[in-house]
Amino acid sequence: MSSGEEITHAIKRQQLVEEIKKQGITDERVLRAIAKVPRHKLVPPELEDWAYENRPLPIGEGQTVSQPFTVAYMTQLLDVKPGMKVLEIGTGSGYQTAVLLEMGAKVFTIERVRSLYLSTIEKLKALGYIPAYAGYGDGYQGLPEYAPYDRIIVTAAAPFVPQPLIDQLRPGGKMVIPVGKDVQEMVRIIKLPDGKIKKEIYDRFVFVPLLPGKE
Repeated sequence: MSSGEEITHAIKRQQLVEEIKKQGITDERVLRAIAKVPRHKLVPPELEDWAYENRPLPIGEGQTVSQPFTVAYMTQLLDVKPGMKVLEIGTGSGYQTAVLLEMGAKVFTIERVRSLYLSTIEKLKALGYIPAYAGYGDGYQGLPEYAPYDRIIVTAAAPFVPQPLIDQLRPGGKMVIPVGKDVQEMVRIIKLPDGKIKKEIYDRFVFVPLLPGKE
């Protein structure tokens, strides 16, 4: 890609940042990450021209990459600090993964669709985004072998909050997950120091479903 094209993409990313700021994203670290991650390299080549529009895009296998505002919204709620262990359920396109890595998180990510997992990890590696762990697995079960996690983010709609994910959250940790069927409420789970759970309900979104098992 020519330097001119890279400059064009950088300008589009900055325009996207200004758009999501107007929608209420205020976390400067989230905004800086959105301004850096090359979303056009994480979507199918035929969709590159639409990469910096604030909308979801199909990535194959019946999956989508969430619109940048949604990624920023969830990341802002997650309240990530550098060095935190973050479990991501649903690697998808790798865009959310890359945003978390840009913010200095230590990311453990799992994807249930094997072909998507394989292609996405190659794309992330080519861009220099290397998760602490990336695997093919069942999101409902989480990743107990590396638990506990400071943060957990679920990028697909669950009908309920899976208990294994609550169990894998460190006391004082936070989880962000869309919960519901046709339309989801964004839920933030906070595990208190005594192990009790505090649930906070935020805005409504629409996600693809979080399916059990592996494909």
